[in-house]
Amino acid sequence: MPNKPALEQINPAFGSSFLVRQYNQSCENTLANWHFHPEVELIYVKGGTGKRHIGRHMSYFNDGDLVLMGAYLPHYGFTDRLTGNSSETVVQFKQDFLGESFFNIPEMNGIKQLLELSKKGMAFHGKTKDAVGKKIEQLAHADQFGRLMGLISILNDLHRSEEYSVLNADGVAMTVDTKDNERMNEVYSYIRNNFKEHISLDEIADEINMTVPAFCRYFKKSSRKTFTKFVNEYRVVHASKLLAETSLPITEVSFESGFNNFSHFNKSFKEFTGKSPSSYRKEFKNIILEG
Repeated sequence: MPNKPALEQINPAFGSSFLVRQYNQSCENTLANWHFHPEVELIYVKGGTGKRHIGRHMSYFNDGDLVLMGAYLPHYGFTDRLTGNSSETVVQFKQDFLGESFFNIPEMNGIKQLLELSKKGMAFHGKTKDAVGKKIEQLAHADQFGRLMGLISILNDLHRSEEYSVLNADGVAMTVDTKDNERMNEVYSYIRNNFKEHISLDEIADEINMTVPAFCRYFKKSSRKTFTKFVNEYRVVHASKLLAETSLPITEVSFESGFNNFSHFNKSFKEFTGKSPSSYRKEFKNIILEG
């Protein structure tokens, strides 16, 4: 039975109004289940490659990640022993941690807009990721006052940056009902553990004790996608990782990602990424060479 998510309890250290944690090995942060919390979360993953699953969004990241997520946005942990990152720094704070009206003053208007947009999830890239990432790492070694000033400066830098992608562009808030999240966690965990095999609707519906029609309605309402489309997208994200990180032949990437039909793999990959698998691999290698 997969781990059940609950409202993650976040307790700042004595003398602090928000939490900063740093993990210096890929597998230290073990919160890999589907979870949520009332705090805004800022995550900097230094180096490494992995998968994002935030709200209804799934994607692959390489060379680290910088993500800002609003309150109650369910997500999986970003790193594990396979990510290969050198560190992960997590900052969590309640939106009113400086008082209910602090972000309403004129000087904070830009940051207030940033926090509003963060409810959809934001991934930063380019120079912003590198420069702000260093500042986030420095928070872990600053005193309480330095952390506070540093965090406001970081949020200001993010507000001013244009180097970002909005992850849940449809802007529909995910449900935060604990019981419902437990059920979705079971579904997502089952997909993560079995995506390389064929997963029938009968199988997954039985896993969470629902009839097939009830499960289909439930999943479409929760994720805004059919179950089949969601599983195929998860497989494509995994294929993206293999295409970028390995030299496996594309036919083998297809098989290793759970597609048993090569033409279906090509079609699904192009629908999701806008590129063929071979073009994706070629472009990725060009980016690495240029970097």
